[in-house]
Amino acid sequence: MSTLAHEHGHGHGAHAHHPSGIMRWITTTNHKDIGTLYLWFSLIMFFTGGVMALVIRTELFQPGLQWVNPEFFNQLTTMHGLVMVFGAIMPAFVGFANWQIPMMIGAPDMAFARMNNWSFWLLPPAAILLIGSFFVPGGATGAGWTLYAPLTLQMGMGMDLAIFAVHILGASSIMGAINIIVTILNMRAPGMTLMKMPLFAWTWLITAYLLIAVMPVLAGAVTMTLTDRHFGTSFFTAAGGGDPILYQHVFWFFGHPEVYIMILPAFGIVSQVIPTFARKPLFGYASMVYATASIAILSFIVWAHHMFTTGMPATAQLFFMYATMLIAVPTGVKVFNWIATMWKGSMTFETPMLFAVGFIFVFTMGGFTGLMCAITPVDIQYQETYFVVAHFHYVLVAGSLFALFAGTYYWLPKWTGNMYPEGLGKLHFWCSIISFNIAFFPMHFLGLAGMPRRIPDYATQFTDFNVVSTIGAFGFGLSQLFFLFAILRCIRGGERADGRVWEGAEGLEWHLPSPAPYHSWEDAPVVK
Repeated sequence: MSTLAHEHGHGHGAHAHHPSGIMRWITTTNHKDIGTLYLWFSLIMFFTGGVMALVIRTELFQPGLQWVNPEFFNQLTTMHGLVMVFGAIMPAFVGFANWQIPMMIGAPDMAFARMNNWSFWLLPPAAILLIGSFFVPGGATGAGWTLYAPLTLQMGMGMDLAIFAVHILGASSIMGAINIIVTILNMRAPGMTLMKMPLFAWTWLITAYLLIAVMPVLAGAVTMTLTDRHFGTSFFTAAGGGDPILYQHVFWFFGHPEVYIMILPAFGIVSQVIPTFARKPLFGYASMVYATASIAILSFIVWAHHMFTTGMPATAQLFFMYATMLIAVPTGVKVFNWIATMWKGSMTFETPMLFAVGFIFVFTMGGFTGLMCAITPVDIQYQETYFVVAHFHYVLVAGSLFALFAGTYYWLPKWTGNMYPEGLGKLHFWCSIISFNIAFFPMHFLGLAGMPRRIPDYATQFTDFNVVSTIGAFGFGLSQLFFLFAILRCIRGGERADGRVWEGAEGLEWHLPSPAPYHSWEDAPVVK
């Protein structure tokens, strides 16, 4: 399914003058160009956030204060989180959506081509504001990526820049989500019913609804923070009758669906990659769609599991504990369906498949530690320790990021017309998964032993695991250079990709829709 009308189209009218050079990228309304812009932006932010993480790990290599002062350490922690979540992972998935969804559903482009351009070009100014907050009086905010009150009410000007950046990033996300929903609901090719769409399109449709529901909530939280800071309100100021805990409720009502916004498109990518390399259709297509929708709905009623230590009534603690446990059911359905898809398939392990299988293994570990954190009395011990840091990095790095790697290697030949160097891709995978586990697995033990998160110094008893963790972190950071080399080699040339680059023994085509967009598999044309 190639794009029909807008192969090189910018706006309307094929005879219109096409800008070239930099203006082509600034004014483009082509979904492929915009997808490419999103992906490059997220790669730059990924390396930016990664450098911050390495500075944090360098400081934690030994106890005592060696490299950075505690205030700057807290600023790095905050910015690493904000940059990775809003600058790296979310724009990357939107880039995938822009590239793939029109082609998957047979649409000529995204529904609102100019709004699509705008929603991308809001990102660079927001990134400049975020990174720029390091250079204003008082420095970047050190309140943590969650921007908790009352800390945020005492920060300097950097906090205001961060609030403004979050607003702009949120506006971009909302516009992107509206575009995706309208494109999927209104622009599918004839015969492409919703239940015949590739799963990636389904996961993004559901994710887009989540974005529209929760981004305004985040906007409200940071706006109330802003008015508390400058306009004399007391939403979160206890002295004025406000409540800092209110901020946590509002923030996590956004924050919990947000973590599903960062994982559902990953599920979609993995659901495209695994059937291709197992050479059989996805097992349980309908149950995958329903499981995704169930996860999205349940994500709205579990937010206070982030707040078990805030003095919540026992009834509320029980409710949030059980609701959180419930999310494990549809998530388990997805994992078992992926395994069932691989079962007795004629599997090959090219780089995309390696990352997809690695994703299942490591994401499942992150899911189990999440289940541990869901148990209220146990979580009171884990809260604000490195156990939580280990848990969410297993979900977000080994979850979202590994799926992004899988998708990139899977679709790069389609995007560039060239094959990436397979050996380099496999090297990237093995170095990444080994160093990732060296970096983050010891953090579980640190957390169980009671090491708090967000501290620049620690007791000597934690030294050994921190040394191991830092070595792993540098290994993981350096592994990403293989990824960069693989992408650049692929763009600059290499072996040409043919029309059916991942075609397997069974002759299944690229975007294996499950079920096929024919009445039955018998009607489908046989690929020779």
